[in-house]
Amino acid sequence: MVPTLGTGHARGPGRCAAFTPDESRGWRAARAPTIGRVARHDARWPWWVETVLVVVVCFVSVPEASVATGGRFTSPDVVASLVAGCALPLRHRRPLPVTALAVAAGGCFGAMLPLLLVSFHLTALGKVKIAASSTALALGVNALVQPPLSLWAPRTYGPCGLLIVALALGLWASSSRRLADALARQMEHLHRERELRESAARSSERTAIAAEMHDVLAHRLSLIALHSGVLATRAEQLPPVVADRVRLLRTASTDALADLRDVLGALRDSTARGDSRAPALREVDELLDAAREAGQRVVADLGGDAAGAPAAHRLAVFRVVQEAVTNARKHAPEAAVHVRVRYGAPATRVEVTNAAGGEGAAVRSGYGLIGLGERVRALGGELEAGPSGDGAWRVSARLPLVPGPPPGAVPDPETCGDAGGRERRECHSTGKGRRP
Repeated sequence: MVPTLGTGHARGPGRCAAFTPDESRGWRAARAPTIGRVARHDARWPWWVETVLVVVVCFVSVPEASVATGGRFTSPDVVASLVAGCALPLRHRRPLPVTALAVAAGGCFGAMLPLLLVSFHLTALGKVKIAASSTALALGVNALVQPPLSLWAPRTYGPCGLLIVALALGLWASSSRRLADALARQMEHLHRERELRESAARSSERTAIAAEMHDVLAHRLSLIALHSGVLATRAEQLPPVVADRVRLLRTASTDALADLRDVLGALRDSTARGDSRAPALREVDELLDAAREAGQRVVADLGGDAAGAPAAHRLAVFRVVQEAVTNARKHAPEAAVHVRVRYGAPATRVEVTNAAGGEGAAVRSGYGLIGLGERVRALGGELEAGPSGDGAWRVSARLPLVPGPPPGAVPDPETCGDAGGRERRECHSTGKGRRP
């Protein structure tokens, strides 16, 4: 069977190694910051990068403006280049003033580097029209004013060409950012969808457990009502106190059966499993026989007293084997499946192994083991799913037996009849009393 959700082994009682709520929440918490960083991605650089940027811009622009104005470092051209370069780190918080300053410095005094960086920044943010308009305005003003540093003068690096390159790079950065944001939103949506499906799988499994246990409880309550009804027909042959208790028992069992059907009957809807009969009606050997008839190779090793095991254990074992055999048929149809079940103290154990599927294994949904984990944890057990050392896939479950009263033990009216509160509950829960 191909791994459905993960690998590993359970590390404590009530844990499902393939997928646990704690591990799910921890994994999502570890992934969330990454998604958030991508979703909130912007053009801001670290402070030291901004500092280096200002130094480089000023180091290039100021000497160039000084040379163009005859070596005067106090000329308006030098001051404009210096101010425009130092204002670049503010382009994130105050984009319009910084853009206006860069356009003025580039158009009136020929400061090209601040204009290049501002054009790239605006285009990367998706403000292509503003960037193109600012660049065109700076070029037009520069052509009219004709300062010592002209953006139209033939130079080796081509100012106009560099401005066009800055716009192109900004478009590429803007597209990359939009793609990253879209992927981040899609990842977040998929994670939320996965979480909702996992929650739905657990809820569906709990609903199935309640609906299946309804069959078991209804059967046993029906037996109690039936036998108490037989005794009630012979009330004249019983002592008056016993006859009253029998009538009370019959009424209580009938009412309890009706209440159980009213409360749990709503759990059976059109989306429920097609066959959710109790383990007494559907046993593991019946399931394995059906798998063999379908052409699947199944080797079974069933041991212990299944009739003496709790109904919830038998039902859980049936569901574990059903899920494991079904997944093996999907993902490794040619591999033999080995099923081993052991009923008895101190725990009921079930193990299903098969060779791992090949490259043609079907795509797995990943929610079957979530439901199994919910069912096993509800019984205080452990579920493990993952590859074994010999390259096979292994699913195993351990369901501990809860200590209870000895078979046939009934409360003693002489010791428990007049007990009150906690003592009465302890008396009935421990089964202290006489044997019939």
